[in-house]
Amino acid sequence: MLHINFPVVLLSALIPLLLGVVWYSPKVFGNLWMQVAGVGPEKPGPAQTTKTLILCVLLSIPLAFVLQFLVIHQFHFYSMLANNPDLMVEGSEVRAFYDSTMQRYGMEFRTFKHGAFHGGFSGLLLALPIIGINSLFERKSWKYVAIHTGYWMLCLGLMGGVICAFPGA
Repeated sequence: MLHINFPVVLLSALIPLLLGVVWYSPKVFGNLWMQVAGVGPEKPGPAQTTKTLILCVLLSIPLAFVLQFLVIHQFHFYSMLANNPDLMVEGSEVRAFYDSTMQRYGMEFRTFKHGAFHGGFSGLLLALPIIGINSLFERKSWKYVAIHTGYWMLCLGLMGGVICAFPGA
């Protein structure tokens, strides 16, 4: 049976934090982001920084969990059969069909490249509309939208690549 690889989900949940350190640094998009966001370079205290980093990782865990269902196609095959009680019965026709199909096709499209494509595309189709709509009401510029959407497309691409490249247990 296809299983969720929790260690890889947790590992990929670190990507938004790590990428954010680089993406929003002054040498990449940090200065431009602060300008278009209307925020200053004031430094938070250690307690606030720790809280922010922990919350970033905690909020990234459900994101990584859901992302695996977008980048691993085998979950879709399982979901088509999941309502059939015979799927869990060893030797049943449904279970034999599932097992033989997964044995033959279970590793199809399980590459970093494939996961990165679907993750990045998810960023385009999910992050762009969400960030764009919020930015319209907050009266933020399209530079603001581009900075954040680019971050999330790259972030979800890297997360999807990592998740898809490592088979479940």
